[in-house]
Amino acid sequence: MKKRIKNSSKKALPLNKARYVSSKIGKTKAVESVESLRKYVPSTKRMTAATLQEMLEQYKMVYVKPNIGMFGNGVIRIELAGEDAERPYSYQSGVTIKRFKTFADMYVSLLKVTRKRPYLVQKGIHLLTYKGNRFDLRVMVQQTPTRKWETTGIIGRVAHPAKIVTNFHNGGTLKSVDTLLKKYLPPTERKGFVQRLQVMGIQVSKAINARYRGVKEIGVDVALDKDLEPWILEVNTSPDPYIFRKLKDKRVFAKIRRYAKAYGRL
Repeated sequence: MKKRIKNSSKKALPLNKARYVSSKIGKTKAVESVESLRKYVPSTKRMTAATLQEMLEQYKMVYVKPNIGMFGNGVIRIELAGEDAERPYSYQSGVTIKRFKTFADMYVSLLKVTRKRPYLVQKGIHLLTYKGNRFDLRVMVQQTPTRKWETTGIIGRVAHPAKIVTNFHNGGTLKSVDTLLKKYLPPTERKGFVQRLQVMGIQVSKAINARYRGVKEIGVDVALDKDLEPWILEVNTSPDPYIFRKLKDKRVFAKIRRYAKAYGRL
């Protein structure tokens, strides 16, 4: 009698191999599945003409982004101005801004940019600014050699004056959290705020890892609104560790590199 061999399409990942997850909507759903995190996730849906029009009318400003993409490539900001505007619909892609009289005209133009790739539409958050330029924060979370989750670094990303994305690889500049929050919070409150982000990062990592086993590092992109409330814009499962070399405290990158080497990323 022949032994039956189980055929499984899912192969176990080597212990030292970090898993990369490309789907933004998949990672968003993983974070939203945790009740305590749900309130920090801006409304995010698959983009269709109907979802885009509905969300644009509700929020007046939204971002659309490819479901699979890196470095802020393909991200577009769409705005709806007041009724008095001659061309109330507009979008910015890269440094180019286009304006339209109707939603239908704008959507036809938008599809030429997105080229029918799967896109998401997300409620727009009006970011805090540093010297007039918008910024967000990257929270780095990693598995330690003992397989515990630890927030190992937080750094600010300031957008290029002419662009809508903050990514360093798309013209952004890197600053410390203290530098960016100096005018918004006194030193004692900044420390507590950073600790809050550290805890959030660990919660997000556990939510991602619960759905996508094998993930060993994440970069959480966090926006801050005018009330200093954090919003989880996106989760990256292959975050660039080298941006943390820009921090004055060299111990931060040293630890990030040590952990990354332990699970085989570097």
